[in-house]
Amino acid sequence: MSSIKEITSVEDWEQHVSSLLPSTLLIVSFHAPWAAPCAQMAIVLSTLASEYPVTEPPSTSWVKINAEDLSDISEAYNVTAVPFLVLIRNGQVLETVSGSSAVKVRDAIERHASKAGAATTTSANGLGAGAGGNSEGEVTTEEDPEKKKQELFRRLGDLVKAAPVMLFMKGTPSEPKCGFSRQMVGILRDNAVKYGFFNILADDEVRQGLKEFADWPTFPQLWVDGELVGGLDIVKEELENNADFLKPYSVKANGDVSAGAS
Repeated sequence: MSSIKEITSVEDWEQHVSSLLPSTLLIVSFHAPWAAPCAQMAIVLSTLASEYPVTEPPSTSWVKINAEDLSDISEAYNVTAVPFLVLIRNGQVLETVSGSSAVKVRDAIERHASKAGAATTTSANGLGAGAGGNSEGEVTTEEDPEKKKQELFRRLGDLVKAAPVMLFMKGTPSEPKCGFSRQMVGILRDNAVKYGFFNILADDEVRQGLKEFADWPTFPQLWVDGELVGGLDIVKEELENNADFLKPYSVKANGDVSAGAS
């Protein structure tokens, strides 16, 4: 599976770009460590990258850049806000996506990545690998629902393990969009828990799929070590029964008193 490379200098960037083939899709994520939406986007992109196998020659290349540290590169691509995604092939910008919409990011990457695959791989009847075809050579556009579900569940399996403590909520920790999510954030903050989060309002596929994947119909959902704890009531009950329930995930317990929740 593909992974995301951190670009730390202009020289590193130039060397990486020059090493790519003209057919490779370069996926560049501009971020800032202080911006909460970037933490969510990092999870989205890491999950997406894992869906693309490493090929020879490489069909995709995934990198991330601190927009403030490497301002010259940011200015070259007109990055004025983060998160900001740039899709490049053969030195040409194909598309940019500003903001934290996981749906827009996924759609953009899949659209351009599939074009790359269709250009380099053909099947016996001449159809691109990204296109469907039947025995008569006719193109079909219908996706196998079961295969699509399996792919979604694989993605969700990665998401729930993206951090030791993962919160799937409505909104973000700085701007919760429901009272239950706000209370859950408060509980994690009060217990000094460092956690990852995912705004389910930004990706309806995750929002609906996670209900079935978890067999839990409501949000927020708290996951610990890849296992579902439950919603707000369950988390409160766990803490009532064991005040140290979240202690192993506390930044204080791990000696990192300067760290805060994601």
